[in-house]
Amino acid sequence: MPIAAVALVLTAALLHALWNIVLKRSGSNRHLPLITSLMLMVVWAPVGLWVGVGAVPHWGATEWALMLASGITHVLYFNVLLRGYRMSDLTVVYPVARGTGPLISSFGAVLLLGESLSAAGVGGVIAVAFGVFLIAGGPGLWRAAHDPARRARVHAGLGYGALTGCLIASYTLVDGYAVKVALISPILVDYVGNLLRIPFMLPSALRDRPGFVQACRAHWRVGLVVALVAPLAYVLVLYAVQLAPLSHVAPAREVSMLFAALLAGSLLGEGDRGLRLLGAAFIAGGVIALALG
Repeated sequence: MPIAAVALVLTAALLHALWNIVLKRSGSNRHLPLITSLMLMVVWAPVGLWVGVGAVPHWGATEWALMLASGITHVLYFNVLLRGYRMSDLTVVYPVARGTGPLISSFGAVLLLGESLSAAGVGGVIAVAFGVFLIAGGPGLWRAAHDPARRARVHAGLGYGALTGCLIASYTLVDGYAVKVALISPILVDYVGNLLRIPFMLPSALRDRPGFVQACRAHWRVGLVVALVAPLAYVLVLYAVQLAPLSHVAPAREVSMLFAALLAGSLLGEGDRGLRLLGAAFIAGGVIALALG
């Protein structure tokens, strides 16, 4: 993986960890995806218009189909993730999602995009996923699953985390195809995809207008931070995908788990410090293997 792609991925991972910390501490209100999308539409409009004015008029059915698929999978991802946070613990949902997503994305890229993974690349993918699992608490997750008092919440977290990981893989493959094969600008993939998400979220807000207005008043700052930072993080990843195989970039993104652990250890639970350091070592080693492979 080229050093430029590594630099883009590492910067994106830091930004991803920052906006997730803000989002998770907000309480995960169900209207936040729409609040964020509306703010993103406004604050990034100059950039979206500047890039899109010469490209979008020439799009055909393929480009619009990719953007629609991207928009739908992102809506599902955000809502399933937030529901998982409401139904279970962050320390279960987030690591399972971020661990399964790159595994499916990497091997999906091999099957669907014709990419290849060397032995070092396969080892890197597995090392990153295992490191995420260790940072999350490692064997403690499975012990908690057998504790009657927590079993229901842990099982819900495992289910929502796995489903979120599948959706991460889905939008990663769709967006990766868009920038690598259809040659759509990463900026437009994110911005137009966001515009197409809004109609799918509006009906829920219209059915609960008082709740939506209250959520806007309470969470507009969170929405603004996420709207400013999340697109930048994701666009950097898509630019990295243009420079390196998606099967390498997708797992390398999960170094965000390491940044999250360093920036907000309490966010990932009070697990054993040594176990988290071991997990960080696996993630670092996995990213190095991907870079070299």
